[in-house]
Amino acid sequence: MRILVASHTYIVDLNCEKLRALARLESDIEVTVVVPRYWRPGGVQNKLMETQPHQEGSFRVVPISNFSQNNQGLLTFGAEIIPLLRQLRPQIIQVEQGAKALSYAQLITLNRLLGLKAKNVFFTWWNLPYNLKFPVSWLEAYNLRHTHGLIAGNQDGVSVLRQHGYQGLVKVMPQLGVDKNRFCPQPQPELKRQLGIKPDEFVVGFVGRFVEEKGLLNLGKALAILQGRPWKWLLLGRGPLESVLRAKAVEWGIQEQMIFVESVPHEEVPRYINLMNTLVLPSETNYQFKTLTARGWKEQFGHVLIEAMASQVPVIGSDSGEIPHVIADAGLVFPEGDVAALCNCLVSLMEQPELAKKLADLGYQRAMSQYTNLALARQQLDFYRQLLG
Repeated sequence: MRILVASHTYIVDLNCEKLRALARLESDIEVTVVVPRYWRPGGVQNKLMETQPHQEGSFRVVPISNFSQNNQGLLTFGAEIIPLLRQLRPQIIQVEQGAKALSYAQLITLNRLLGLKAKNVFFTWWNLPYNLKFPVSWLEAYNLRHTHGLIAGNQDGVSVLRQHGYQGLVKVMPQLGVDKNRFCPQPQPELKRQLGIKPDEFVVGFVGRFVEEKGLLNLGKALAILQGRPWKWLLLGRGPLESVLRAKAVEWGIQEQMIFVESVPHEEVPRYINLMNTLVLPSETNYQFKTLTARGWKEQFGHVLIEAMASQVPVIGSDSGEIPHVIADAGLVFPEGDVAALCNCLVSLMEQPELAKKLADLGYQRAMSQYTNLALARQQLDFYRQLLG
């Protein structure tokens, strides 16, 4: 099976692990990843990145000159994509830039003009309703009309595109898996001592951006209710809400029980997750609609959940977006914004170590069976086989 995947995501080599695993599943699978030669991610990584070609057996990354260096929807590839397509003659063309992407329309059109007869697939994270005007509405309609298979990172993404007329095959799975060799149970007694965490203190953890929609203020309120218990709140990340959190911590009288850790290299994150007695993702949906598109936010997946589950750390999450589908019965889920319910979840794990152990084991089993790079590679291959008949 000859597979071509195009996305700016795979400029980061670590993000290619699922596709490497896919290429190793069977001897006749060839995976070619097309990435923009230059890309500027923005945010804290706001530096121009240049990708070099490389190959490992039947897996290879091919940088192609690109138009637009930081906009997913406007990304398109240079003329050298044409001889590459002629040489490869892929059976699957998957573009991971969303339903309205110009690069997807470009590869759909080249697939038709070159007579490749490949199956067109795209990946999307988008999970909020939206309205479009011409010409973007025409572009999306063209893309959906020529799509054979949709891979969405969440259930809501499928529902949104069904409403926009897509009736084809779908698969719900995240874009990236968890590395089970890095995210695994690893006791961290020395790091615990460095951070001043006592052996009897229950560590409530959060990893991510400090922004209002992540529900951190409600998590703080829930912990303030439990002020008389021995716990620490470990916050790993950064964001504009930090100053508000620090001020609220003083107001609630819990500032001495909070540990802020500035964003650390990704390879260090497993060490901090392994300090936690539970990882909490208390996200809250925020809708702000406009006519042309949708402005708002709803949790698209919550990748840190599967990292914690792989580390055998029990998880608690709100019912925002994809969170309850990721956790299923392998953790605790509460109604978003419900401080009392979140507090009850925390108390359950604090007072019932057997429940915490059970959920840690269930989460680990779920992560290993559903969310490792190898597990996702197998799911993706099964979907391709379904498309090819």
